[in-house]
Amino acid sequence: MIGYITLGTNDIGRAAAFYDALLADVGARRQIDLEDFITWGASPKHPALSIVKPYNGEAATPGNGNMVALVMKTREQVQAVHKKALELGGKDEGAPGPRGDSGFYAAYFRDLDGHKLNAFCMGG
Repeated sequence: MIGYITLGTNDIGRAAAFYDALLADVGARRQIDLEDFITWGASPKHPALSIVKPYNGEAATPGNGNMVALVMKTREQVQAVHKKALELGGKDEGAPGPRGDSGFYAAYFRDLDGHKLNAFCMGG
């Protein structure tokens, strides 16, 4: 049902460089590349992640309680994405590890604009 998620940014160039580097190793590439709107995805048939400068011209701010979860194939990918996010200047919000006993394995971080993201896999 979800086509894409959009995150606001105040610096499209900086955010684009962050997501180019972060998503490259998991097979996501730019699908739409406009001056104020960029979308990354692995396939047009699957949900994508976008960044945008707010249309109303006001500052972009992260939402309290909002989070984008990025599905990974393996625990190693979860660990690699989390590590890459921190190397790129993101902030740690929870080290890679199991959450509960359901097979949910996740790591949490914030991007350069303060948006909370999660890289996760089930089992793996």
